[in-house]
Amino acid sequence: MPGQGSTGNIIAALASFFIPGLGQLLQGRVIKALIMVILAGIMWFFLLGWLIHLWSVIDAARYRGN
Repeated sequence: MPGQGSTGNIIAALASFFIPGLGQLLQGRVIKALIMVILAGIMWFFLLGWLIHLWSVIDAARYRGN
């Protein structure tokens, strides 16, 4: 979703709420999405995955395209 406005960011943030990194993937940021998925998996092992979930949602909501 390149050049998206606030509606696209809300959809991306909702996607990231359910699966961290999915919103970034929808925005076309593949590397960032992979980083968030891997970090979330590692952090949930230590019961701190909610931090990555929160970061993922906020990052997707605040993203401004190039």
